[in-house]
Amino acid sequence: MVKYKYTIREKGDYMNNDKLIRLSGILHESLVNGPGIRRVFFSQGCKHNCPQCFNPETHSFEGGELRSMDVLIEDVKKNSMISGITFSGGDPLEQAEEFAYMAKKFKDIGLNIWCYTGYTFEYIINHLNEKREWKNLIENIDILVDGRFEMDKKDETLKFRGSSNQRIIDVKKSLEVGKVVTLSY
Repeated sequence: MVKYKYTIREKGDYMNNDKLIRLSGILHESLVNGPGIRRVFFSQGCKHNCPQCFNPETHSFEGGELRSMDVLIEDVKKNSMISGITFSGGDPLEQAEEFAYMAKKFKDIGLNIWCYTGYTFEYIINHLNEKREWKNLIENIDILVDGRFEMDKKDETLKFRGSSNQRIIDVKKSLEVGKVVTLSY
């Protein structure tokens, strides 16, 4: 369920009835989290706790700060240089309903959506009946970079991922053909 915050305006970031998401941070213009100039939203909260994760501060579900999704969406619309959106973490699937809401809004304005998760694509697909909010998110992203970071498979020559077990998946094609379709970069 999308969370609502009933409060007075704080730091100019949200108002009564705003739909909120808990983020650990935002990169306003990134060239390394997918192709093109991207806005990157870092989810707060992750159950994977991968050893030597490069974002361990995102693991706690209590950290970060609540942000208005509609304010974030409007801010992206103001920057014509943005060619895509990336959801990273933490793990965006832990706030799938909120990220699905944002993904739909970004798709409506023609932006490409990438999402990083520690879950594998197969795990996600096998649990859609239990986690219906995952379905909404998966159906609204273009590319999924899946799998936990594994230090023994770390490879700094890989583009857009940290370890060789992680895959860059074309979500739409994978759903159409019923098997994982990977992309190479």
